[in-house]
Amino acid sequence: MPTIVFISPKGGVGKTTSSLTLGTQLAKHGAAVTMIDADPNRPLKKWGKGGRKPDNLAIVSDIDEESILDAIDVAASMTPFVIVDLEGTADKIALLAVSQADLVIIPMQPSELDADQASRALKVIAQQERMARRSVPHAVLFTRTNSTIRTRTMTHIANSLREAGIPMFDTEMNEREAFRGMFSFSAPLEALDAADVANVPKAIENAERFMNEVLDTLRRNAATAEQGAA
Repeated sequence: MPTIVFISPKGGVGKTTSSLTLGTQLAKHGAAVTMIDADPNRPLKKWGKGGRKPDNLAIVSDIDEESILDAIDVAASMTPFVIVDLEGTADKIALLAVSQADLVIIPMQPSELDADQASRALKVIAQQERMARRSVPHAVLFTRTNSTIRTRTMTHIANSLREAGIPMFDTEMNEREAFRGMFSFSAPLEALDAADVANVPKAIENAERFMNEVLDTLRRNAATAEQGAA
């Protein structure tokens, strides 16, 4: 029953879009999912009110640092997947959520500014690792990228992160209208009308790759943990 935490100190990087994409794709494949909306703006709560939320996807909102641990525990006892959408890194709630994570995902756009900001999230993870004396699996996710063009800046940042030993997803979340359309029409990707939103199939393909890589990462981490405990 993995808990997956999305964290970013910078707005506009596609954090909530990525978390919702993962949650709805897991639900599409039959998994029961609880999404914990710990962003003060409550974007997931607003999305869920649109009436097109999958029945096997629950959204828990109005969460603060006093209730986050209980919320994660209850969700983990009820559904096999728990996804936490956090806003910022400075608050205690971020440290608490990371303490419960089986995987922390750090979305960022491939720019120097975003790389600098993402380092704050990495510091939160490092702090929790020191406190708990355990490794917290994590990886950077490039978001809002061009599906056909890879800039020199993007290549440089990716190489710098890997050289620093920071795990990265091979999958990127591309800049597509369909991802924005999920919020415009309060619907999962599969429920979007092609007459209203362009390139829905491409977005679904991107979402599937992301989901599969997250699942593969969780399996590898679980296997590594079992080997370490043996």
